[in-house]
Parts: sequence; structure tokens; C-alpha cells
Amino acid sequence: MGQPRTVAIVDDRLREQYLLPEFLLAQRFFERNGLKAWVVNPEQLRFVEGRLEFEDQAVDLVYNRLVDFALSESGHEPLREAYMAGAVVLTPNPRNHALLADKRNLTLLCDPGAASRWAITSSQRQSLAAVPATVMVTADNADQLWAARKRYFFKPAAGHGGKAVYRGDKITRGVWQDIRQGGYIAQAFAAPRERRTRVDGEIQSLKLDMRLYTYAGSPLLMAARVYQGQTTNFRTPGGGFAPVFVI
Repeated sequence: MGQPRTVAIVDDRLREQYLLPEFLLAQRFFERNGLKAWVVNPEQLRFVEGRLEFEDQAVDLVYNRLVDFALSESGHEPLREAYMAGAVVLTPNPRNHALLADKRNLTLLCDPGAASRWAITSSQRQSLAAVPATVMVTADNADQLWAARKRYFFKPAAGHGGKAVYRGDKITRGVWQDIRQGGYIAQAFAAPRERRTRVDGEIQSLKLDMRLYTYAGSPLLMAARVYQGQTTNFRTPGGGFAPVFVI
């Protein structure tokens, strides 16, 4: 489709977004490189006569920050229609998410039998061995998983940001009744590493995880997240993103 001329950075309820400053930085980056860029709510977009529009101007590319990964919620129809018509570059898009981010994929990635059928190297198979054992929660295995719940984390397959994620030893029967209805994975608990750091003059132990950002199969950068609590978050004092140094 060539070089985009216009970019829309899209998310719901923009003024409530914790990362709105990041959106504004991205907008300025695009503008410095000669593109028109807007930060908009999805309701401000229209799909008219085969093109996606914002205030009567064509949108070539959408930087999608929505967490409605399938674009199925009310108010997202213009985006879905434009994507299905091939009228806009949407990144990430529903196909990206299904292939790369849907947590149901973990049930395959941790399966040695499935890996043996793929055209991958022995080194890649060895890397996959680090994926914690993961299964879908179904009516057939729900009772077994409940009995062994202390060994698992339970996560919505299409979830994000630690929302509706439950550590098995903290889960209540009421929550479990919702989980066993489906749409959840059970992943073997893997204890996070910890690092000691100084926060307001006091030495504290914070949990740590690593993030590797890639594009087209190549690494772009690494970052760590430090936090306290059951799941990663940006609200822990002294927590958030941290640099990674390769020695």
C-alpha cells in the first residue's frame, strides 16, 4: 500500500488512559517525520465510500491500542469494516493477535508432540521447553484443575495486562464458577525472579520479568518489568520498566 500519509492512534476513553502520554509522544514522532497524526477514540472514525475517515480526512494507518482484539464490541464497527475491506493498515490487527498473542497458542507451544511435527531447529525446540505447561479449562478437566489449583495461574485466553488473571491458591469458588464456563487457560505456576532495589531510601525486593520485542522474527529491544503483587503492573512504587544489560 506504499507509504502512509496519515496515522490515527486509536483507543477507548482516551482521557482515562494511563499511557495517554505515550500516545502523544507517538503522535509527535509521526508528525516530525512528515505524517499527519491524530489521537482519537474509535467513535470518531467513519467508514465512508470505501475509506476510513477522521473529520473527513482519509486514514491510511491505524496504530491500534484497543484491547477488543477481534473488533467485535459496539463502537468499533468502522474499524472492523475498514479492516475487512482492506481499506486501512491496522496494526496490530485481529489476525496478528490470533497468530501471535492469543494465549490458547501456549497449549501448542508447550506440547513436545506438536513441536516435533514443525519444521524447526533443535535449538528452537529447546527454547520451547521453557514454556510452562498450559491447558485449556474445559468441562472435562475443570474438577481436576480445581483440585490442583495451587499449581496454576488461570488467565483469559484473549486477556491483557493481568486483567481477570487469578493465582490458583488465591481463587474463590465464586470466581471458579466463571472460569470453568470456558475461555480460560490454566498455566503451571512459574515463580518470578526477584531483584533488590532502593525505593525511597529503603531496600526492597521486587519481582521481575523480561520482555523481548521483535519484528519479522528479529529482536528489536529487551526490557524488564519490576513489580509487586500477583501480576505485573505500573503502580508499584519503584516499579515499572527497567533496562536490561546483556553481559
